[in-house]
Amino acid sequence: MSLFTSSRERRLWLWTLAIVTAIYSTLGLARTLAGHLRTHGLLETLFLISFILVGAVILAYGLKVRPGGLEIGVALGVAAVYILIFVRMGTPEERTHLIEYGVLSVFIYEALKERASHGRRVPIPALLAIIAASLIGLFDEFIQAFLPNRAYDPRDILFNVLAALMAVAASMALSYARRWRFRNQPD
Repeated sequence: MSLFTSSRERRLWLWTLAIVTAIYSTLGLARTLAGHLRTHGLLETLFLISFILVGAVILAYGLKVRPGGLEIGVALGVAAVYILIFVRMGTPEERTHLIEYGVLSVFIYEALKERASHGRRVPIPALLAIIAASLIGLFDEFIQAFLPNRAYDPRDILFNVLAALMAVAASMALSYARRWRFRNQPD
């Protein structure tokens, strides 16, 4: 019996591993790098570029199939919520939690859905994805408690959980809108 049910599931788990590796590999460098970028006036610009790139990837993925009105409405609603939250969050460092743990949770969610679609038992993939991403974030904060240039911050744990919850909920809403459209198309 293979560990993965499909090549897509394997790719999704490998991307998940790459994201986790990237998150943990920056633990020692994040504050130094952010300080350097801030002193050169590049932190906000690089964050904005990253935000635009993530949005472009999501848009490109969403346009693989011509979206209907409900899908467009849901996507615009999700985008509006994310933009409002980004604007209200104080620093780019806080905003990165939404991107890091949002993307991480969606990859986990998609891998679990792929696994379930191939007959493996996966109870409540959305909840499992949120829990898994949150535990990865909790471990990230736990490690920071022992690093000299980092600090354990319970607010960051909350940001990680909210990022995972928002991303999985957005993914579910978009999937629902797409399924609803195909279910209600005339034959």
